[in-house]
Amino acid sequence: MYNYEVWQWVLYFFIYCFIGWIWETAYVSLKSGHFENRGFMNGPFLPIYGSGAIIMLFVSLPVKNSVILVFIFGSIAATLLELFTGMAMESLFHVRYWDYSYRKIQYKGHICLVSSIAWGFFSCLLVYFIHKPIEGLVLSIDEGIGQLIAIIVTICATADFATSFKTALELKNMLITAEDIKKQIEKLERRAEIVEVFIADSAEKASEDLREHISDIIEKISGSKEEAKAELNRILAERNEKVSAFKLRISENKSVSALLKRNPDAVSVKHFDTFSTYKKNIIDSVKEKLNR
Repeated sequence: MYNYEVWQWVLYFFIYCFIGWIWETAYVSLKSGHFENRGFMNGPFLPIYGSGAIIMLFVSLPVKNSVILVFIFGSIAATLLELFTGMAMESLFHVRYWDYSYRKIQYKGHICLVSSIAWGFFSCLLVYFIHKPIEGLVLSIDEGIGQLIAIIVTICATADFATSFKTALELKNMLITAEDIKKQIEKLERRAEIVEVFIADSAEKASEDLREHISDIIEKISGSKEEAKAELNRILAERNEKVSAFKLRISENKSVSALLKRNPDAVSVKHFDTFSTYKKNIIDSVKEKLNR
């Protein structure tokens, strides 16, 4: 395939994964004024860049004599990769790890016109400038050594990806759990509000939808205000226990926190409020540490 062996394609993939990581990490770190690791994985690899570079080379090298075709083919191929990767990740993890929804011309936040044009220009840079010295480096490596390097890096990267994949699933499960706990807390707060109305002898002042449920709650309390107060305290205690337990679970999951720190632009359409609150808490805690 274009005179490259499989191990050479593997090395190209990881080299461009690494270059992509350097680019994003350096850009964000310079903007923030401190080092920020970026990407889905823990290590210095951004698979979307490696995959994008490989697919751009694959479709562009056969037409490298035409700058226009390199631009068009590279742009389309990389855009499709970005689209399907983004859709797959959001479906699997309920989180969108990059988001273009703020762009004027975009599709479901996964791709946008600006990004597609950028991919086209990058295809030209890759084919005519960037790839040539990297190609020379890879081709100069002895086949046996090159294959060994490819195997070692693949094993390490696969282990890293598997760990990150597991962490992303943990985040998804935490979001689902958070939504369930949120609903439970809302029910408890509703019950507390009803009991408070009963204790204050102001059922007639309660809202119409609240009055509909008062009788159901009161039947469980034998009419005694003391029992009502005890019920209220029990409800509030249960609510606080659920909130505390979940906050503790979040604070103890360092791997999920690290994943969100590496992807501060991530969003969740399915769990928007819960995810936004959780991400804000993580980012705020990082800022507090930096300001100490």
